[in-house]
Amino acid sequence: MAQATHDHGSRLAADIFDGLVAPSDRVSRHVGEEDWHRYERYVGEILGSFGLDINTPGTADTPRRFIRALYDATDGYDGDPKLFTAFPTECRGGANCELSQVVEGPIPFVGLCEHHVLPFTGRAWVGYVAHEQIIGISKLTRLVRVLTRRFGVQERMTHDIADALEGVLAAHGTAVYLEARHMCMQMRGVREHEPMTRTTAYRGAYVADPTLRSEFFVMTGVGVAGR
Repeated sequence: MAQATHDHGSRLAADIFDGLVAPSDRVSRHVGEEDWHRYERYVGEILGSFGLDINTPGTADTPRRFIRALYDATDGYDGDPKLFTAFPTECRGGANCELSQVVEGPIPFVGLCEHHVLPFTGRAWVGYVAHEQIIGISKLTRLVRVLTRRFGVQERMTHDIADALEGVLAAHGTAVYLEARHMCMQMRGVREHEPMTRTTAYRGAYVADPTLRSEFFVMTGVGVAGR
């Protein structure tokens, strides 16, 4: 029987790295053929009771498609073996090395709200001040995707990205900004369509230096009219 198991105890810093480059030790995603069929029957029963006729040519395969799509949308738990490629820093000493930022974005992402299992879509900007290493630019996109293509909340994902990047590079500092629209607000509850949820996380030099934070937002274009 397939089962996803989670440790709900205190999250140690090392937990952030679990599941980044390989499947997580804390979440089992092995699904046997019998389990797939059983899940499809459950979904078919739920959708049918909510009003969908699942006996038409267009909907007969909907339960299977739904389950497979949900599995694909959470493939961040499988990790990304190509995630981390680090190189020696290009800064050769001096005070400037603790001020020079690398900023990547916007990086589009889609996550699934763990409260309602509805998607939220948005963009991420990731910045860091390198210490002894820099990371391949494309790996910043991979990092965002592997940590957002899961069940979660935007607030935690923002901090997870910052912690993971800081831990991998031992950077002088990391900064992360996420903005997203949440379907759980648009389709249910207050049913608001315009609000944008914005979250930030800072580590190291960004915490101590407001100038770095300001420069980070200038580089992202956040707050610029017409952006």
